[in-house]
Amino acid sequence: MIESITERKQQLEFNKLQKRLRRNVGKAIDDYRMIEDGDKVMVCLSGGKDSYTMLDILLSLQKSAPIHFDIVAVNMDQKQPGFPEHILPEYLSTLGIEYHIVEKDTYSVVKEIIPEGKTTCGLCSRLRRGTLYGFAETIGANKIALGHHRDDIIETLFLNMFYGGKLKAMPPKLLSDDQKHVLIRPLAYCKESDIERFSEAKGFPIIPCNLCGSQENLQRQNIKNMLAQWEREQPGRSENIFAAVCNVAPSQLGDRELFDFVTLQDKQDKGHLFTRLDVVQID
Repeated sequence: MIESITERKQQLEFNKLQKRLRRNVGKAIDDYRMIEDGDKVMVCLSGGKDSYTMLDILLSLQKSAPIHFDIVAVNMDQKQPGFPEHILPEYLSTLGIEYHIVEKDTYSVVKEIIPEGKTTCGLCSRLRRGTLYGFAETIGANKIALGHHRDDIIETLFLNMFYGGKLKAMPPKLLSDDQKHVLIRPLAYCKESDIERFSEAKGFPIIPCNLCGSQENLQRQNIKNMLAQWEREQPGRSENIFAAVCNVAPSQLGDRELFDFVTLQDKQDKGHLFTRLDVVQID
């Protein structure tokens, strides 16, 4: 009896979690027109909790959406030693959807260029991104879905401020530099903690990224720790930071390219400043 009550409670909590994720993903898609009728969406899978959750929620929304769009799951096998290449094909086969495994040995390139102990994530992601862009054209996908969530966006904001001197984050929707690909981030409104709980409940076969052995020392991890501490001290702070990313006031910053400060003038009547004073002549 106790087990039954516990199971029902757990099921109710999971249902709430799933509905929240569906609602947040649906709102992000609607707010930024991420997916439209007739789109072919290439969902990039890394084997991590975020991309698994993104695919699961998109497949769920696809069934009830008032529009038609196709989903193609794509994973890139970067030929890391020991990579369990059977896991994703086996999982995707159970879903009954179109999927592709793109094989490209970027691991060797990264290890050859980046000195031992240095951060590999930047080069690794650039090489992966270029390959996936090309593959999207091959299969005729006009949208590329990435699994970045709200916390990723906030962390990127601080990374760019602290280490790049830029007020810049990750937009929910982006046109690539070559203007050939529209990138979307359906999880933009979703908290990482929700995604983690959902992933655990679903039992996704997670494949850890072990290319870089010093992940804990990366700048992003330091930012993540800082934000976690802020959230403990003042719950809701991360939500406010994300709201600020979506509510920018260019005139209250200092970018001369974004706002015309040079010709800025007030609209007061300045006639009194130029009134000619009468000169009193003394005979």
